[in-house]
Amino acid sequence: MELHDLKPNKGAHKDRKRVGRGPGAGQGKTAGRGTKGQKSRSSGGVPLYHQGGNLPYFRKLPFMRGEGFTVHNRVEYEEVNLEDLADFAVDTEVTPELMVENGLVKKLGLPVKILGRGDVSIALKVKANKISKSAQEKIERAGGSVELIQD
Repeated sequence: MELHDLKPNKGAHKDRKRVGRGPGAGQGKTAGRGTKGQKSRSSGGVPLYHQGGNLPYFRKLPFMRGEGFTVHNRVEYEEVNLEDLADFAVDTEVTPELMVENGLVKKLGLPVKILGRGDVSIALKVKANKISKSAQEKIERAGGSVELIQD
């Protein structure tokens, strides 16, 4: 076997289609471009990013910042600050049900998170789904306790 004997495998090489070479070639007249229209002309057609006259996506991006990236499994919390818990009596067990009764939380459907704004000077037993570090420190400094409720 010599270099001049090398050939591609049978069927591996296919001649290109020579369009626009007359009716005998099978692709004459319109050369496979159909009839008329922008795409049938030489150098006709639109750029890849063309969107039918709409503002192209890459030009629309600056106006879309922050959209389209919604976290679907995000957990919404009912938020209650410490300053709202200051009205309860000493050693009260503050539960989500009690917060609904007192109007601190709208409904029981969402988990409750205690946030640290304000101060609490009385000992409370707080039960909530989540609590911030600062709120937990303030409650325990006042002699109270914190218990996390599992969903």
